[in-house]
Amino acid sequence: MHIATKSSKIDISSEEKVCQLGQKFSKILNKNDFIFLYGEIGSGKTTFVRYLINSFQKNENLKITEIPSPTFNLVYEYKTKKILIKHYDLYRLKEKREIQNIGLFEDNSEILTIVEWPEKIENKPKERIDLYFEYKDDFKKRSLFLKGFGKWASYDFE
Repeated sequence: MHIATKSSKIDISSEEKVCQLGQKFSKILNKNDFIFLYGEIGSGKTTFVRYLINSFQKNENLKITEIPSPTFNLVYEYKTKKILIKHYDLYRLKEKREIQNIGLFEDNSEILTIVEWPEKIENKPKERIDLYFEYKDDFKKRSLFLKGFGKWASYDFE
């Protein structure tokens, strides 16, 4: 199941490709994992999260739910049979110290944590996957670059 090599850029211009990527990541992510999503508004972060969470739900024969952007709520939680997924969006936070008040780094041993706009986090977890989304040509061309840290640093994503 090839996702990418450690330093490759993935073309995600089609929504089908984003869906496939979400499905592949749902097979490797687990409790206590962190995935950080970087990129401008409209670059595909929330779309990726929707396909990722829906893939977890589908794999466990659960009802597929709506996955809205948590921009205004800061966090949404999704419970599957095996895992609790917390999807954070830090876009609206004005100061880095506000992160301490939202429970982002409380006991995560039973949680898959997904964070949009992680630039605002000073002390990032040592074990994480960073996904960098970008677009060109009026949103028609989109790409993704990924980088692993800690246990993910040498992961081949295959």
